[in-house]
Amino acid sequence: MTRLRITGGMVHDPANGIDGTVGDICIENGRIVATLPPDAPRLDARGLVVMPGGIDIHAHVASSSINQARRLLPEDHAGAPIAAPVLAHDDNGEVLIPRSGSGGVVPSTFTTGYRYAGLGYTTVFDAAVAPVSAREAHAQFDDTPIVDGGCYILMGNDALLHRQIAAGERERAREYVAWLLGVTRGYAIKVVNPGGIELWKRNVRAVGSLDDPVGDPRVTPRAIVETLADAATALGLPHPVHIHCNNLGLPGNVALTLDTMRALEGRRAHFTHLQFHAYGGAAGKWSSGARQITDYLATHPEASGDVGQVLFGNACTVTADGAVEYLLHASSGRKWVNVDVEVETGCGVVPYTYRDRAAVSALQWAIGLELFLLSPDPWRLVLSTDHPNGASFLSYPQLIRLLMDRSYRDAQLATVNQKLLAGSALADGIAREYSLNEIAIVTRAGPARLLGLTTKGHLGVGADADITLYAPDADRARMFETPRHVIKGGTLVVEEGQLRRAPAGARHHVRPTYDRAIERTVREFADRYFSVSLENYGA
Repeated sequence: MTRLRITGGMVHDPANGIDGTVGDICIENGRIVATLPPDAPRLDARGLVVMPGGIDIHAHVASSSINQARRLLPEDHAGAPIAAPVLAHDDNGEVLIPRSGSGGVVPSTFTTGYRYAGLGYTTVFDAAVAPVSAREAHAQFDDTPIVDGGCYILMGNDALLHRQIAAGERERAREYVAWLLGVTRGYAIKVVNPGGIELWKRNVRAVGSLDDPVGDPRVTPRAIVETLADAATALGLPHPVHIHCNNLGLPGNVALTLDTMRALEGRRAHFTHLQFHAYGGAAGKWSSGARQITDYLATHPEASGDVGQVLFGNACTVTADGAVEYLLHASSGRKWVNVDVEVETGCGVVPYTYRDRAAVSALQWAIGLELFLLSPDPWRLVLSTDHPNGASFLSYPQLIRLLMDRSYRDAQLATVNQKLLAGSALADGIAREYSLNEIAIVTRAGPARLLGLTTKGHLGVGADADITLYAPDADRARMFETPRHVIKGGTLVVEEGQLRRAPAGARHHVRPTYDRAIERTVREFADRYFSVSLENYGA
């Protein structure tokens, strides 16, 4: 039996209406409890900020495409070898075996888990896993210590799904979705550039409207997102359909983003890395569409999103949107990998650098901050950098400082290329500064609520004992980059800023029920088109 009383900390638990109140948190057997015996072990948290463990709602850490990125960046790994940490004995006195690894923009599996924990994060979701590579994704998560994990399963360009939509069989499509989530041990439905990857394979570079036919006139981006959004609702999934809209990265794409939101009006939907889909202008003329996005979200409580903030420095674009990766490769001349994944999706990887003196990079940076600072509801627009696409997750402390410290933000703004910033809300001046409680919302309580994780993101009785303690610092980046203590499932994994233990994380997945008759349809399709047997498919 493990017990611990965290005493005297300044607790930030917005899910339970607690904003900096000094109090105690009691832990027993990995859960938060109401009370403990007086002789229970204590951790003195006086003067420290206490929050739930961080939750990354959208990152790329365990998919087959992230392994492609690792292979594409040997110089990144060679230049950042990571020694094995010095771990303490576990509670049974056994020596835990630490692992070395490599860092860089796309760290190795063990390093990923250690570094997330070192920032105070205890849960992370890989946002784009092709069904055929789900087994590989789970194997990578098995090698990623400490953090709990889960996978969103790609479906927006799935050939069998498109056939069902073309035949008007949306109920059978729902059964297929349920089967697919179960066999892959997935957590949520992911849509990337709905229909756009299939169109790209047919040499159509961009989606003109939500009603563009994808082969059959009944298969359109609109029909795809409607079918999958309705499936998520009918199956009672904890997280709504998770949508990467069409025409990522193209000027003028905010119009199509808003059209997609309107198409799903009244349905729950999560729109991911919105910064990359909030560009005004057309024909190479860039501008910010951030205010249009936040205005829509303000009046549609069924819609939510994460930002996908760009931060300056090295990144690596990793996405199931092969079309945008080809465009990025062709326009930049950078090396790349592009893979057609069975009949399910596409994949692209292009290393990239965002530069503060580059006009488009500066605009992307500004749009992300505008989304945060104009958002009226931090519960529905939460923090992400789309790791490693906009920046590494290691840059989260810097992003938090930008949100909390206007003087720092304004100083940074003054140094970037101003060419495309005329008329932007950030250039016009935004006084808002996030509070500690709002940071706790966008990094913890908000993601947990949007994901339907009832035991995560809060410190109430019954919650998982995932807790982070920070030493207050006027430099918010310094404060959030080195927690004093991190507790994962009741185990003290970071002590006095040092990683000391590395327990295995758990896996979040769903098992919706379905009509077993769909299995015959899947098998007939697989026998004809798959390169692997159905017995080796999934996870």
